[in-house]
Amino acid sequence: MRAVQVTEFGGPEVLTPVELPDPVAGPGEVLIDVDRIGVNYADTHQAENSYLAPSKLPLVPGGEVVGTSDGQRVVALLNGGGGYAEKAVAPEATTFPVPDGIDDLTALSMLVQGATAWVLLRKNAHLAEGESVVVHAAAGGVGTIAVQLAKAWGAGRVIATASSEEKRALALELGADVAVDSRAEDMTEALLDANGRRVDVVLDMVGGKTTDQSIAALAPFGRLAFYGMAGREQPKPVDLRNVLGHSTTISGMWLPHVFRLPGNVFGTALTELFGLVLEGKLKAIPGGEFALSDARGAHEALRSRKTVGKLLLDPGK
Repeated sequence: MRAVQVTEFGGPEVLTPVELPDPVAGPGEVLIDVDRIGVNYADTHQAENSYLAPSKLPLVPGGEVVGTSDGQRVVALLNGGGGYAEKAVAPEATTFPVPDGIDDLTALSMLVQGATAWVLLRKNAHLAEGESVVVHAAAGGVGTIAVQLAKAWGAGRVIATASSEEKRALALELGADVAVDSRAEDMTEALLDANGRRVDVVLDMVGGKTTDQSIAALAPFGRLAFYGMAGREQPKPVDLRNVLGHSTTISGMWLPHVFRLPGNVFGTALTELFGLVLEGKLKAIPGGEFALSDARGAHEALRSRKTVGKLLLDPGK
């Protein structure tokens, strides 16, 4: 089969098209003929071995695919990679049927980005009706869905941040009440101006001073949910005395941990997300489709932070 392999850690340049033997499903696994592959920030970290779960060489990156298994259309989270290929093996427990009316883009968007936004708002932030929500990187895969969900679930004011006029316009089109330039020198001041007061919830995957200044903008009992570091810059260490003094909560979220929760939380999230799509209340935003042989180009585009929505790879090209 055609695949993309990493034999040394690094940036997009280490993604090499190769021919590999077809994978074989073991006990509790399914073999999937892949139609489309989702591209995520986690893949870029996986390729350079800076992800939360250490990578081992040689590596076929990619954690999500949509395709066909035993005649059924499915979308799946993979275990440790293997997605950048024409065929992939996934655990049965993280393979889900795709309802009629849900296309490949939407299936993949809801699997990782949608579930991430759902968990952030439901489990981390415990969003209450009328609260203000800041969505950083609001034109990205998670951000575009988080803006829509926050509005659908009764947020009083949704504040989107993005780096270009076009991205901010997209966030407003999706339901944000105001859009802020993510390059603002003082994000604390920008958020306070946008909301007219301190903010209740911040969803952050940027890191660095964006995180530091967002924490400073939180209202009493405000919550910041941290789920990535696309800027590849560490925030400052959190002083717990300040957390106490301002009654704020700072939480992290790594999607694989959702599977350790009691009950079928991930399945519940995916079912609700697909339902909202079929009701016309939620939509996936296409970010571009690349040939499998141009996985490098997809990573370059994603790391440039110039993309919007969901990026896909086509294993047929």
